[in-house]
Amino acid sequence: MMVAAAGLTACSPSGASVDHNDRTVAANSAGAGVTPLGDADTTRKTLRPEAPAQLVVSNVRVGSHAGFDRVIFDLSGSGDPGWFMDYTDNPVQQGSGKSISHHGAVALNVNIDGTTYPFELGMDDPQIGTVQGSGSVTEVISAGTFEGRSQFIIGLDSQLPYSVEVLEDPSRVVIDILQA
Repeated sequence: MMVAAAGLTACSPSGASVDHNDRTVAANSAGAGVTPLGDADTTRKTLRPEAPAQLVVSNVRVGSHAGFDRVIFDLSGSGDPGWFMDYTDNPVQQGSGKSISHHGAVALNVNIDGTTYPFELGMDDPQIGTVQGSGSVTEVISAGTFEGRSQFIIGLDSQLPYSVEVLEDPSRVVIDILQA
């Protein structure tokens, strides 16, 4: 599949790498021919998951490329994810309604649907926590899983056009955010 091949290239950092709590932040200012996936804009994006899905977000990676930043949510388990994403100035945690403090002027609220708790798949908790940003992305915060939805907050200095794609082998949700 052509899209998957492009995604595999994009996931291989060729620049400097820094490891923060076992999460890779890669800087690739040269870009190495990597281009953003999909059509980017600032509108809300949603896709319902295909049932049944039993997925766990096992890792989050952030990388900078020429003209855009990429956030990758690696998935383990079976099924196809869905998502609901939108910009907000004041993100709140699903279920509790507690405010989520983040770095940056705005947050991209990322909800990945079709997810479950790691122990339900016999996996250890990946303990993603907060992943350091790169480029326009200030940080990515794991806000937990609740009722089949895993929530993440991407901190940004301004609303920027973004696109969302699902790539396979391995399964992952990829968000490309155009740089200002």
